[in-house]
Amino acid sequence: MKTRLIDGIEVQRGSGNVYADLGLLDAEKLKIKTGLVIEIRKAMRSLELTQQEAAKRMGITQPKVSDMMRGDFTNLSERKLMDCLTRLGYDIEISVRPAKAEIGHLMLAAA
Repeated sequence: MKTRLIDGIEVQRGSGNVYADLGLLDAEKLKIKTGLVIEIRKAMRSLELTQQEAAKRMGITQPKVSDMMRGDFTNLSERKLMDCLTRLGYDIEISVRPAKAEIGHLMLAAA
């Protein structure tokens, strides 16, 4: 990473994945799950759903919705989060193509 000095503080440009920058395992998976949860929050807000209403619609418990809203989504898989979004009226499109690098990566693009 490129380092520079700003107001006497050493600053490094991030990679675009804060989890990878922090050295966490499964950084790509965490980035995808975070993106999905952000979209779920947006959907709940635009649909004006309470946690209870959202839970019923998504097929999960209200405590799991509460956990998700507080940033704890470790108990939900990427597949379940995608299922939650589709139940909230969102389409999900998965695109697969050859990587430019030797090892590919996961990416979430939200409209």
